[in-house]
Amino acid sequence: MAIATIEDVITALEKIIDESIETSSPLGYFAALYHMVTVQVKEGADKQQFVNNGMMKQFDVVFASRYLDAMEAWKNKQPLTGSWKIAFEAAEKSSYLVLQHLLLGMNAHINFDLGIAAAEIAGAGPMDAVRKDFDSINDLLAALTYPVLNGLSRVSPLLSLLGMHSGNSSSILIQFSIANARDGAWVFAEDLHAKQGADRDACMAKRDKTIATLAGGLIHMPSFFMRLTVWVIRLFEKKNVTDNIRALQEYKKTYITINKD
Repeated sequence: MAIATIEDVITALEKIIDESIETSSPLGYFAALYHMVTVQVKEGADKQQFVNNGMMKQFDVVFASRYLDAMEAWKNKQPLTGSWKIAFEAAEKSSYLVLQHLLLGMNAHINFDLGIAAAEIAGAGPMDAVRKDFDSINDLLAALTYPVLNGLSRVSPLLSLLGMHSGNSSSILIQFSIANARDGAWVFAEDLHAKQGADRDACMAKRDKTIATLAGGLIHMPSFFMRLTVWVIRLFEKKNVTDNIRALQEYKKTYITINKD
């Protein structure tokens, strides 16, 4: 379907969630999280809570379309970015944690897609014109993501075991940070905005390669102890994908503060 409005985005995400529930596909994990974020963007814009509510909706459409286009490319066996390819391939395997599926989606969408969307929305204008909307989307994503990840204990009761590795600076699974992803995405957006033609394509290709490497780090553990910990967590994690997707859908953040400064 053609994506022209934020309502279209919500409908498309609901379709992915429904299909994932029907087929017991882990693809529904990220879609469920992203649906909550998009609904919050729409409700916030409808209530005039953003600095530029119209641009915020437009930003969301451009941003979400990159994920939805990648999903269509994957389903139709067409070329797609390396970062999304790894995320989608992981959904075909049963050995990964729900947390890993969520982070793989966030890695591709924030670390790669967000910067491209910001540069596209800015167009020929200054990047500063989209900075507040860029930050607002990240604030919403962080506000919903961290509570959802903390709430994963219902699905993955031993997830807290990862805390044993909190000092492991070499593991992206442990060190993944939305704040760092956001900051890196903005630097990428500024770099991309200043380029055209072949230079722009080369910049995107280089970034995709970097983010795909990070994606690999989310599923390939750097040490035997880490692999053993993830294996134990997975052993006791609920295996019913449909129930897990519904558990993510049911989790709601009742209050989100939107920074308008």
